[in-house]
Amino acid sequence: MAAPKFAPVSPVEDPRSYASPDHVPGAWMPDRPGEIVGFQPAGAQLGYQGPDQGFGIKIANTFRSKLQLAGGEHADDAIKGCLAIGLKRASLFSRAPVIHDFTIAFTIWGWLDADPPAGLVELRRGLFVGAAGHHGYHHQRHLADMVPESTLRMTPQQAAAAYPGRWRDLVGADHADHADHAAGH
Repeated sequence: MAAPKFAPVSPVEDPRSYASPDHVPGAWMPDRPGEIVGFQPAGAQLGYQGPDQGFGIKIANTFRSKLQLAGGEHADDAIKGCLAIGLKRASLFSRAPVIHDFTIAFTIWGWLDADPPAGLVELRRGLFVGAAGHHGYHHQRHLADMVPESTLRMTPQQAAAAYPGRWRDLVGADHADHADHAAGH
């Protein structure tokens, strides 16, 4: 550590410099009980781990002024639902969230479209309601789980080109059991 200029130094002492330790420990290995080796487990309702996910909230909130809400829809629900989808996309690429993750989420659900398909509005009304509420975690997980990985691997340009014509495929509308979720089961 450097010393201030006014600190006394003996003229006969050798200056100290860095020296390697006598023993260098081996590389760390995940060998303790409970360590997860490789990627995190995947499955419904487990979430999607990734670095710096808290920053995703800030990015998702930048869409608030652009949202095209239909009657009975709330911006907070749209943001929280798309936050989960965007974070899932970021985790697929093992990185922190970026604007493109959320651009895709908001695009495929028609939140950026002034005139989204009526069927999509009806579907999202039932799925997004309560996503920002106290018990919204399960709504968010359901939304993230239902969007197909093939959609999440698209570029924003590919998603925009496929929307609105293929919205059912983009959001996974034909592959999820929405009736049970909307009924709260």
